[in-house]
Amino acid sequence: MSERLLADAVVVVHLLFIAFVMVGGFAALRWPRLALAHLPAAGWAVLVEASGWICPLTPLENRLRQAAGDAGYSSSFVDHYLLPIIYPAGLTRSSQWALAALVLLVNLVAYGWLLHRRRRMRDTSGRKER
Repeated sequence: MSERLLADAVVVVHLLFIAFVMVGGFAALRWPRLALAHLPAAGWAVLVEASGWICPLTPLENRLRQAAGDAGYSSSFVDHYLLPIIYPAGLTRSSQWALAALVLLVNLVAYGWLLHRRRRMRDTSGRKER
């Protein structure tokens, strides 16, 4: 498999990871054990965005593209692929904080809802046994 295809596969994995981080909490409402994988993934995403770190998938993709003879890019994955779609300007520190807050907020809502449902189900089943 060529390095270019591997680089494209890394982009796909990166996008799927971001999607999982954003909606995985809601998927855990249906499949609660999914939270075991989702919570660390969401924590990692918040940490990367809030700290300003670069996700390890970005340099991996760049190395693969360069090995294939393509030019890599010097910005982050979010800056290169997502921000041109979402925002017209480049990635700034304040936008990284906003993205981290968005990930945190979406997942707090999802897991708050999950905990509420579990408590309600526990309370309902406890009343039926009496």
